Amino acid sequence: MTDTTTTAAVTAPPRAGREIYRDTLVELMRRDERVVCLDSDTGLFNGVEWGDERPRYINVGIAEQGLMGVAAGLAKAGRIPYVNTMATFAATRALEAVKLDIALNNLPVRIVATHGGLSAGHLGSTHHSLEDLGVMRMLPNMTVVTPADGPSTPELLSQAHALPGPVYVRLGRKATPDLPPGAPPVVIGRAQRLREGADATLVAVGSLPVLTALDAADRLAQDGVDVTVLNMHSVKPLDVDALTAAALGPGGIVTVEEHWAAGGLGSAVAEAVCRLGRGCSVRTVAVGDHFAAGTGGHGHLLSRNGITADAVVAHVKTALRAPISA
Repeated sequence: MTDTTTTAAVTAPPRAGREIYRDTLVELMRRDERVVCLDSDTGLFNGVEWGDERPRYINVGIAEQGLMGVAAGLAKAGRIPYVNTMATFAATRALEAVKLDIALNNLPVRIVATHGGLSAGHLGSTHHSLEDLGVMRMLPNMTVVTPADGPSTPELLSQAHALPGPVYVRLGRKATPDLPPGAPPVVIGRAQRLREGADATLVAVGSLPVLTALDAADRLAQDGVDVTVLNMHSVKPLDVDALTAAALGPGGIVTVEEHWAAGGLGSAVAEAVCRLGRGCSVRTVAVGDHFAAGTGGHGHLLSRNGITADAVVAHVKTALRAPISA
């Protein structure tokens, strides 16, 4: 007789980072009475079965600047507000309040911004967020974090919760593939080393750019080029020690991000490398000085705007042919 009781293990599909964040925050509210959830009518918390923490969920509505002001006031009164809105609105529409109400006063507000980068590509340029990492990292006192996959999201949120000042967390919209198993733990302020190689270093931020860097590393390995891949989930503080080691490679550094080339990860890395005072090329794979072309899916828009493994490979090979000498 056939035994039908044994079933093969089924790997659960990846979950969207914003959904993992929602569930993590609800549990955090139940454990820490200081936590307040401030929403901007995102719909993310629709259907949550609230308990005693229900009065600490406040939907301010589509009023992002006021949302930041409310968060600052609650933080000043001893609460730890988590602000939920879309990345482009947090970094542009509400910027004055973020700068003057939150960052200036070094208040423990956690701005958790969904639809980062081109993940809201179907909504067009109004919802593309290609400036937020640059804007937020320029603000004094602000920590800037971008989880690269679902499993790292709760850990980075936990670390961010313990910080004394403001934190900006950039999330996407839909689920993206998890990083390969076996990666070292994520730590704010320290790059996650996903691959080791001596010829060049790829430094990426965000889910699909990190996967793009890993894909490029595989292609380069087929040509005998071994590269290090760093997931720079912590844009601020930046892991300068990791960049110091990367600057020694003959192929220099190639950054990969879904952000405008100006102001984002590539700029942050170039600034850090310049301060080292040693010759090292920094090449950037990012959206150029133009609004992202077209509307469409996340991956489609990344490819259409040049954030591809082919572009990364080309940059590394160019750098190896003409390295900058110290």
